[in-house]
Order: sequence, then C-alpha cells, then structure tokens
Amino acid sequence: MQRLLIVSNRLPFTIQERKGELHIEPSVGGLATGLSSWYKSSNSIWIGWPGIARKKIKKEKDVMERLLSENYHPVSLSQQDVEAYYHGICNRTIWPLFHYFPLYTEYSEDFWQAYERVNTAFANVVAGIARPDDIIWIHDYHLMLLPKLIRERLPKATVGFFLHIPFPSFEIFRLLPWRNQILEGLLGADLIGFHTYDYTGHFLDSVHRLLGYEVAMGQITMSDRIIRTDAFPMGINYAQYSSIAQDPKTQAERKRFRKKLGDCQIILSVDRLDYTKGIPQRLEAFSMFLDRNPKFKGRVVFVLLVVPSRTRVERYI
Repeated sequence: MQRLLIVSNRLPFTIQERKGELHIEPSVGGLATGLSSWYKSSNSIWIGWPGIARKKIKKEKDVMERLLSENYHPVSLSQQDVEAYYHGICNRTIWPLFHYFPLYTEYSEDFWQAYERVNTAFANVVAGIARPDDIIWIHDYHLMLLPKLIRERLPKATVGFFLHIPFPSFEIFRLLPWRNQILEGLLGADLIGFHTYDYTGHFLDSVHRLLGYEVAMGQITMSDRIIRTDAFPMGINYAQYSSIAQDPKTQAERKRFRKKLGDCQIILSVDRLDYTKGIPQRLEAFSMFLDRNPKFKGRVVFVLLVVPSRTRVERYI
C-alpha cells in the first residue's frame, strides 16, 4: 500500500523538558498547522526533529515508543547541531535573506557544515524507512539539500518538495555563498512547489543563470531527468475551522471578548513574534487610521495576539 512520507524540520509538536519530565505540546508554526489535518486523514508517516537534543531523548524511551506508535519518526540531533543548524543557518541566514532582509543575514562556514550534517541525517532516516512505492514529500527551507541526498540513496524514489517561504529574486539569492549547492539539492525532487508564481519564476531564473540548465514552461531539463515546478498556494481545512467556530467553548470565549470590549468592530491579528510579519507596521497603520478617522475611536478595537518564537535568536527578542 502506497504511503506518504512527510518530511519536515520539526514534527507537528515539540517535546519540552519541565521539572525533569518531558511534555509533548503542539507546534505553533504554519507548516504544522497546515499539514496536520492532511496527515491524520491519510496513510502517512511524519519524519522530523522532535524539538529536543539527542541526549535528552535517550532518557525517555517511552516517549519515543509513543511517537513511533503514531507513525512519527524522530530524527535525533545533537545540541551543537541544533545551535548551528536551526538557530544558526536556518534562522540567521536563510530566513532573513529569503525574506529580503540581507542586512540581518549572518554567514558562517560552521553554520553551513551543520546544515549539511543535519540534511544527511534526515536522508539516512528517510532511506531507512521508505518503500519503493512511497511518495516522499519534503518541506521547507531547513531541508533544501535533502531531495538530492535522497535521490543519491533512492534513485527511483518519487520526491516532492514544497517551500513555505518566499524564494527571493536572483539579485538577493546570489548573495548566498552556497547558492549552487542549494539549487542542486532542490533539483533532486521530481516536483518543486512554491506559494506563488513569482517565487517559482525567481527559482527558475536562478537555476538557469547559475547552473545553466534549460528552463521552459515551468520545467527544468537535465541530462537524465525533467523537473517540474509550479505554484500551489496553501489553503485551509475549512470544515475544521468552521466546526471550531461553532464549538461551545469558542462561542463562550467570543462572548467573553465581546463583553470586555463592548459593542465595537474588532480587528484580530494573530502571528508569531517575527520581524518579517510587519507587527510594528500594523500598529502604526491602525494608529494612522484613527488619526485620520477620529470618529472611529472607541468604535474599532485592534486586538494583537503575538506568539513568542525562536527566542534563542537575538533578532526575535
């Protein structure tokens, strides 16, 4: 029976240590939110890092057994690799550069070596699990070397890759010292997906200009393979959100909010605490709106909910 192997940097939850015990908590990221309902409704296996360093995982075999029983396969990482890979190149190099913040971008050979090590660790786990008829679906900027590494281990595998963040223009992407390795890694996939056609175009432009491959009609022609690219905007599970909206607990919370804020128009904003989300600009925009339309003071309320994240990275504090 064909299976779907979802591969992402993080499993859709985080294992955290509190008072000597490990606790499993849902992740707050968009990737986990977007894919969890799909995972639960299909014959799938999810492969990823559980959010805690290797030495602590080994102390809790029962937690690992629980994960495996639910078709979650953890990838173990050392604390050193977590620092240089996740807190380093992923969130200090790739994330700011791909979001057009080159002045925030840090470059380090140690970061890059950790990125190679971690992608190799993921490739070894996937190769040990995959069957010939499985579909391997890799996600996001943490694992851009993985498609090629899997192709080297499993030449006939069906591999897809989806990038959940922008792919920048060539003028920005070429600032990355390891730009060619990133492109070659992605080209190990059969299908590469992006959120928008602009991102797809930026990727194809970089492939053509840096690697010299023929690009036409969203396809990349290599000597032995043709790779397809396309835009696949991520939707939401409407039925799930609609059901939650009608839930008595949700309605009770809605009434509590309405009682506290009064009979006014409510603008609700929910995001991770991240400099790419434009949170200060939203506050400035709302302030400007009230300055220009004083009649709405007291009649419109802006509720801003911000979830802390990546607190080990200075730019997020």
